[in-house]
Amino acid sequence: MRASGILLLAVVVAGEAWAEGCVIHSHDERIEVKLCQQNRTIPAELFRSGFCQPELPGQEVEVTFVDQCPTGAFGVCRNAQVSNMPYRQDIHYYGIASDARFLQPACEQTNKGEWAVE
Repeated sequence: MRASGILLLAVVVAGEAWAEGCVIHSHDERIEVKLCQQNRTIPAELFRSGFCQPELPGQEVEVTFVDQCPTGAFGVCRNAQVSNMPYRQDIHYYGIASDARFLQPACEQTNKGEWAVE
């Protein structure tokens, strides 16, 4: 009975990584960017304190934590690898759909992810 309780707790804790995302909205006078990072395997504290806190000099940045990334993205980089680290996330892109011509190759080549259209 005790082992099954531990297993259930492990499943719940592992499930929490899937149920956390952050919407990042940044802009300056010329450029506006909105994306959402959906955590897959990044430790929760590292995800919140590092991955969801971009440093973009000269830009106003708003970060909102969500359970799941909102619908309406023009593309998603699924299972994206994070900067040569063992961590994975899904990156949802919102805004100008023609940006996919730059984002898709970066997703597939740099992040070793899979590009999907929502």
